[in-house]
Amino acid sequence: MIIYDNRGFGELEGSWGFSALIRFHNYTILFDTGGNGRILLNNMRKLGIDPNEIQYVFLSHIHGDHTGGLWDFLEENSNVTVFLPVSFPENFKENIKARGAKVVPISKPVEILPDVYSTGEMFPVGEQSIILNTSKGIVIITGCSHPGVVRIVERAENITKKKPYLVLGGFHLFGANKTEIKEISKKLKSLGVQRIMPCHCSGDEARKIFAKEFGANYIDCRVGKKIEI
Repeated sequence: MIIYDNRGFGELEGSWGFSALIRFHNYTILFDTGGNGRILLNNMRKLGIDPNEIQYVFLSHIHGDHTGGLWDFLEENSNVTVFLPVSFPENFKENIKARGAKVVPISKPVEILPDVYSTGEMFPVGEQSIILNTSKGIVIITGCSHPGVVRIVERAENITKKKPYLVLGGFHLFGANKTEIKEISKKLKSLGVQRIMPCHCSGDEARKIFAKEFGANYIDCRVGKKIEI
């Protein structure tokens, strides 16, 4: 479920940033925390999400629009394990530990939980994406795709040896031209991506192009959007 995105819906507030709640097997994972803790927690409350049900936090990269809500969240629930790229500043990691949470730095591709993988840290920026191994194929969730969404999908396939069912998150294409976006869209389809959900920093042009390319398999992203697989 999307709980933080540029685009809100109804009483759910939109703001620049990204966060999603993942319920998979017996895990409840908070993927990124948006840029503002008040907005994050208010949206969670309106969506009926109890912060204390969350067991794990997965941070994609250091930028504030993905980590800014962490501190308010930890005030509500510090009994979590936080997976983050190893390149995060040491004082950031120590601040998490000081609040009572556990920190697990990630450098290389790794299975962090059964059927849940990190792509490992990818550059530039130092960003990891999460991979869920489902019966329909892998689901890949990205924060901003600074390393390139195609590269991320290729790595996810290489790690799991599975084809991608769904790719969602920020694709960092808001400054890209139409030709570039169309090439990326076609490449993702050639890699086997069946469904697509561009969020956050993907940009309006990318949303239009992906919607045309994927048709009924395009999913519109907004706060409150829930996807069941």
